[in-house]
Amino acid sequence: MQNLKGLKIGYALTGSFCTFSESFKLIEKLLELNVEIFPIISFNVQSIKNRFITPEKTLEFLESKTKNPIIKTIEQAESIGPKNFLDLLLVAPCTSNTLGKFANGINDTPVTMAMKSFLRSQNKPLVIALSSNDSLGLTLKNIATLINTKNIYFSPMVQDDICKKPNSLVANYSKIIDTMLNALNNNQIRPIITI
Repeated sequence: MQNLKGLKIGYALTGSFCTFSESFKLIEKLLELNVEIFPIISFNVQSIKNRFITPEKTLEFLESKTKNPIIKTIEQAESIGPKNFLDLLLVAPCTSNTLGKFANGINDTPVTMAMKSFLRSQNKPLVIALSSNDSLGLTLKNIATLINTKNIYFSPMVQDDICKKPNSLVANYSKIIDTMLNALNNNQIRPIITI
């Protein structure tokens, strides 16, 4: 199994803001492993003020840590495939909204366009770290669609609150690097869901 050193990774964030602290720690860990990160953010990440982090703080973190321009528009994201410069694309966190759009061919955000463009012209892995209160509800059909799609891999997920949120699944961030390594070898890490 190869390591991640020297790889160019697209790192997309969508609006599951409660997981941003874990996502930021993962970015720092990947940078320690000498990965070059190209950040991509959804429109919601750019604009929604929430109790976890402001859009300004997110942009500041990504710019200062990655040293690469942030992909913020559909037009910028569309060039990812033709330029063919990424070794892997990671969406962490991925909301059910983003997952549903992507599974149904809707590309109206920078992240969904990045996902489509990346897969369109490359035989490389797209890793999804889903975080959604509805993963085991209506979103489950979109998981089923994508889990059977070539070059798409899911990071393991855990049920984070079985009693209060019985349909909720959150990506296990401690397993994402292993998921990426496995995906680079065309292997889906398992188990995908744990309690």
